[in-house]
Amino acid sequence: MPAYGWLRVYRRSDLTRDFSAALVITAMLVPQGMAYALLAGLPPRYGLYASTVPAIVYALFGTSRHMPVGPPALMALLTLTSVSALAEPGTARYISLALLLAFMVGVFQVAIGFLRMGFVTNFISHPVLNGFIYASAVIIALSQVEHVLGIPLAGELSTIEIVRELGQRIGETNVLALAIALSSLVAILLLSRVVPRLPAPLLVVAAATVVVYLLGLDSRSGGVDVVGSVPSGLPTPSLPTLELGAIRALAPAALIVAFVGFIESISVAKAVAARENYKIDSNQELKALGYANVAAAFFSGFPVAGSFSRTAVQYRSGGRTQMASIITALMIVVVLLFLTPLFYYLPNAALAAVILVAVFGLVDVKEARRIYRIRRDDGLALLVTLVVTLLVGVEQGILAGVVVALIFFIRRTAYPRVFELGYVEHEDSFLGQNSYPEGRTFPKTLILRFDARLYFANIPYLEDYLISATADRPDLELLVIDFRGVNGIDVTAIEGLENLISEYRARGVKVLFTHVKPQVRGRLERAGWAAEYPEVIRHQTTRDAFKSLGLLADKDARDPERRL
Repeated sequence: MPAYGWLRVYRRSDLTRDFSAALVITAMLVPQGMAYALLAGLPPRYGLYASTVPAIVYALFGTSRHMPVGPPALMALLTLTSVSALAEPGTARYISLALLLAFMVGVFQVAIGFLRMGFVTNFISHPVLNGFIYASAVIIALSQVEHVLGIPLAGELSTIEIVRELGQRIGETNVLALAIALSSLVAILLLSRVVPRLPAPLLVVAAATVVVYLLGLDSRSGGVDVVGSVPSGLPTPSLPTLELGAIRALAPAALIVAFVGFIESISVAKAVAARENYKIDSNQELKALGYANVAAAFFSGFPVAGSFSRTAVQYRSGGRTQMASIITALMIVVVLLFLTPLFYYLPNAALAAVILVAVFGLVDVKEARRIYRIRRDDGLALLVTLVVTLLVGVEQGILAGVVVALIFFIRRTAYPRVFELGYVEHEDSFLGQNSYPEGRTFPKTLILRFDARLYFANIPYLEDYLISATADRPDLELLVIDFRGVNGIDVTAIEGLENLISEYRARGVKVLFTHVKPQVRGRLERAGWAAEYPEVIRHQTTRDAFKSLGLLADKDARDPERRL
């Protein structure tokens, strides 16, 4: 239990700072948790349930000392898109399936953690994750427009259908709901900028609630929709309903949620840990998040993960350990026991404003431009993920992004850099002629460098390149390939190289491989090259090979100062 590491050295001064941070996070989490529950298609109290026991479980088993775990916007959206295909949001069956989803996500994460397979998340690249986050921000924002305009939308609609229906029904806008949403949005942004230490979302939501109550603006009076009655008390521990058909239907979504939740959490945790100079154990994080999600399923919560915004606030507020998360969870318990009647007149339009402010920070146009500028392939992977997520669905968007990124990667490795080298006198080294055109070449000799792992997909490219490069060299007698960029080799590539050596030998061309790394040399020796082709891999460097062939003088012999 990683918590033992910080508990045994816990000090009274830490408790003061953790308590102060917990107060700030609680003020931030109460409106956010309720808003994210509505976003997930659940009653508001489920967002508070997800902020109690799961947070404590993670605090005990997680390796991050600063990251609070609870219901972030992405997990809420993924819950909605995953479960709404099987049941109507807000219904008893929908709630049951949301708890089942949390349970399955937890089981997947724990299993992956124990198998030490956290590395599989590396297949979701940074550009793909960014594209998914940007699209999710747009989807979340669109899902809140009905609360902002006061136009209830029936059923589960696609992004395009939401835009079309809102466009057709814009004349039905509830002016009161729009006024509350816009004023709440502006107030949160202004307070966050002018007085950043104040819990702007809580203050604005409280003010909106008071206004609705005093002016009688709730829906019973033809006004705006409000949260309504929120049952007080804590959730009764229960086992999620394990339906085989539902498990099969939710399995792909649960796997996506498990990976996305882990990636979001681990990136946040590592960012703070780097500042505080401690390490994050990825596999232990998977298990800790898994335990937290299983706890969420047993205590009426939906899938949880680390939150970037709340982690940043807790860190800036002076939180030192996970005791801040434990105290926050206990404060939420107090809210559930005694303060739920205060939420009756809380307008949904104000909660929509809280969500919109949260998702504004998810979209970083500068980062998207930077990714495209650095490498166009990554920019296209981001764009494909964004478009498919918006037009087709969340799971399909991530899968499309992963596939596109892998295709681009395979294409790059299948057509790697191969370039000709020349001897540069003042560097005493063989370097690329594109960068060093003054490099010396040798008659009847071709020197190439191959920069990639040699495997079945790119050995044909090397063969084609050699055919093209030697087509106008009928008098070629020596072919040297610099292997310093080759970090690995497979059986197909070895067989391809053997065929090349045989073909060039038949033409009277000597073939040498230089700068062969130990891991590659080991594979070649196991393939029998030590006996069959010993002269091919004999020379460690290209310079050594040319000196042994008498094509290059020993610089140390010509330069006494260098020899000394």
